[in-house]
Parts: sequence; structure tokens; C-alpha cells
Amino acid sequence: MIGSLRGSVLERIPSGEVLIEVGGVGYRALVPLSAFAQLEPGSQAFLFTHLHVREDAMVLFGFLTREERDCFESLITVNGVGPKLALAILGVHPPNALRRALADDDVDQLCLVPGVGKRTAQRLLIDLKTKLSLPDVDLAALEGHSNERSGALNVRAEVRDALTALGYNPDEVRSALSELRADANVGDAVREALRLMGARR
Repeated sequence: MIGSLRGSVLERIPSGEVLIEVGGVGYRALVPLSAFAQLEPGSQAFLFTHLHVREDAMVLFGFLTREERDCFESLITVNGVGPKLALAILGVHPPNALRRALADDDVDQLCLVPGVGKRTAQRLLIDLKTKLSLPDVDLAALEGHSNERSGALNVRAEVRDALTALGYNPDEVRSALSELRADANVGDAVREALRLMGARR
């Protein structure tokens, strides 16, 4: 089984897939939105991976951290949650944010993910509390790191790429971007944009 990849990013596809060359071989991997925004063509990358085997295909999923991969593997054990939905959940709620939503029984936060309705959200709350084991984190330090990173990156460009990868059309994306706070970090901005667009549909 392929457990990790280290190599050069050759291509980034709007569907959320990246092509990474390792020793002359190109590996296609689906990644969460948070990773997709950072894996720019020409850059070096290291991904923890999960190889999902189906009867008709083998699909490789990649993650920037081991914690994300472990969380993904817990998500796909939940009845009704396939790998693509698990990836979408991680794209909106990284492990620490997902852990907070579970601790708070926050169905509304989980429903921000396209494809997650209230029934699925409630099932996640029940099943993941027993299956998902995430370490405690210093939330203040996490927030500080997030703000620092968002100051160095073009947040709006990352949010636009993320929303486009989820299938929203350019008009919807432009409208949502126009209402976002200028000081929002990437994760908060994506969640707020999804909330705004969900309210309009």
C-alpha cells in the first residue's frame, strides 16, 4: 500500500486532484481543499496517503498531515460517508475544527459541507464521537498560526479556488467573495462563503 509521496507538483486540476512526480513516476491524488490551495505547480510536496480500492478502480487520496489522513480514515467508516464526502468534510472542517463541532454537537457547522444534510450530520455526531480520537490542541496557538499564514497568502484567491473545486459557478463565487471580511483566514472564509451560498439556494 502507498503510505506517502514526496516529489514535485506537476499539475493541479480544479476537480481537487494533483499530479505529483516521484522518481519519474506521476501519481494522481485527490486532496482536501486546504491542501489543494497550497500545492502549487512547481513546488515540492510531501503527502500522507490513503489508497482506496474499489472493484472498478484504485483512488489515491493525499493529506498534508498524518492527523488529516487518520481523520479521513475514521470518516469513511461512518455509514453513508464515502471517500469523496469525507474529503469534502475535511476541506471545510480540518481535524481541529471537526473536533470542536463534535464536542459542541454543532449540526449546523457540519451541514456547511456540500452533500451533508441534517441526517448525515447527526450520524456523524453519533458515530465519530466513538471512532475519532484527536489530540487536544492549543486553540490559541492554532488561531495565531492561521492568522499568520493568511497574512502571507492571497486569501481570496485560495477561497476562489476552493469554491470552484466544489463546483460553484463563477457568479456564485464572485457574489460570495464580495461579502467576506477582509481579515478572515482561509478556513473561516471558506466556511462563511458556503454559508452565504447555502442561504441563497
